Amino acid sequence: MTLRDDARELQGELAVLRRALHQEPEIGLHLPRTQEKVLAALDGLPLEISTGTSLSSLTAVLRGGGAEPGCPVVLLRGDMDGLPVTERTGAEFTSRIDGAMHACGHDLHTAGLVGAARLLADRRESLAGDVVFMFQPGEEGWDGAGHMVEEGVLAAAGRPVDAAYGLHVSSSSYPTGVFTSRPGTLMAASAGLHVRVVGAGGHGSRPHAALDPVPVACEMVTALQTMVTRRFDVFDPVVVTVGTFHAGTRRNIIPDDAVFEATVRTFTPAAAQRAAEVAVRLCEDIAAAHGLTAEVDFVPEYPVTVNHVAEHDFLADTVREAFGEERFAPLTDPITGSEDFSRVLDRVPGAFVFLGADVTGDPETAPGNHSPLAAFDDSVVSDGSALLAELAVRRLDRLDGVDRLAKEAA
Repeated sequence: MTLRDDARELQGELAVLRRALHQEPEIGLHLPRTQEKVLAALDGLPLEISTGTSLSSLTAVLRGGGAEPGCPVVLLRGDMDGLPVTERTGAEFTSRIDGAMHACGHDLHTAGLVGAARLLADRRESLAGDVVFMFQPGEEGWDGAGHMVEEGVLAAAGRPVDAAYGLHVSSSSYPTGVFTSRPGTLMAASAGLHVRVVGAGGHGSRPHAALDPVPVACEMVTALQTMVTRRFDVFDPVVVTVGTFHAGTRRNIIPDDAVFEATVRTFTPAAAQRAAEVAVRLCEDIAAAHGLTAEVDFVPEYPVTVNHVAEHDFLADTVREAFGEERFAPLTDPITGSEDFSRVLDRVPGAFVFLGADVTGDPETAPGNHSPLAAFDDSVVSDGSALLAELAVRRLDRLDGVDRLAKEAA
C-alpha cells in the first residue's frame, strides 16, 4: 500500500483528533491542553519526545532504522494555536471556549502532523534518515517558531536539519484538496504599528477647550492608506490595515488619548525599513500639526517567507506523482499573509505549501481564514499527512543518495 492509502485508513481517527482540538482552542505560547492531546495521540510510537521550556511546544524525533551515522534529517512542522475569535460556524464540534477559535485551521495542521508521524513510524525500518516533528504553539503573532529555533528544534536529532517542510490549509481561495505554492517569495513580512495619540480631555460640548485625539487619530488612519499609494513603488507593494481603534468612555467626553494598532506587510527589506521610517514620521507629524503628541512604535514581527526554488520544485513534483497532476496548482502571486515558518526557511532549505479545505463548494466566496465563519473540510487531513510523509521519505532517500555518492567520490 502507498502512503496515501495508509493515510486514508487513518482519516477517521485524525478527524476525531482534529475536532477534539477544535472544541478546545488555546491561544499564544502556552497550550497545555493541546499539548496533552498531542502527547496522547503520539503515545506508543517509537519517538524521542521533548517539550519546550518557555512554551508548550513538542518536538518528536523518529530515528530511521535504515540510517547510518551522520544520516540526513528532515523536519516537518505543524502549528497548534488558535485565535481570539468567537466562532459562528454553527458546527456540531464548535469551540467550547468563549472568545477562542481555530479560525486558521491549525487544528488540521496538528492532526495532520500526528498522522505523518504515525505513517512514518510504520516505515521506520526503511527510512534513510531521521525525521523531526515540530509541533509549534504561538504562530499567530507570538513567534512560536522563533522560540523553538532558539530552544534547539533544528538540532533536535543531534545534527542540523537538512530540509524542512510545512503545510497550511485554507477555508477559501483554493478548491478542496488542491495543493498550491510557488518558488521564491511566498508570503509577506509583517510588522506591527502601535500608535497612542495624546491630547487633553474635556467636555464634548466645548472641543475648543480640549485637545481632541480622536479626529487626529482618524486622520492618521486615512493618511496611512495614502502613504501606501504615494510613498511606495507599486511593484514593491505595501499593505497597511488598522485592526484596532480605541478611544473614549462616553459620547459627550473628549478623551485624553486615542490608541490604534495596524499590521504592515512588505515583501522586501528595503520596503520594510522605509515603512518603519515613513509611518512613524507621518503619525508624529500629524499629531504635531494639531498641537498634540504621538507615541509611535513600529515593531518588526515575521520576515518574508521564501521557498527555496529546488525544494519547491521537489514538493510540486511529489504532489503530482503521489496525488495526480490536477492536485497541484501553481500560485501566481505571493500572499500578503505572513508566517513564522519563515524563521525555519531562513536557516534550512525547504518549502511551504497551501491545501484547499473549503466546505462550501465555492472557494471564491467562502469565509476566509481568521473569519468567525471560517469552516474547514477535515477530509483533507489525511492527504496533508500523506504529503508530509512522502516529502520526508523521498527527501531522505535523495539526501542519503547524494551523501553516499560524495563518500564514494572521496
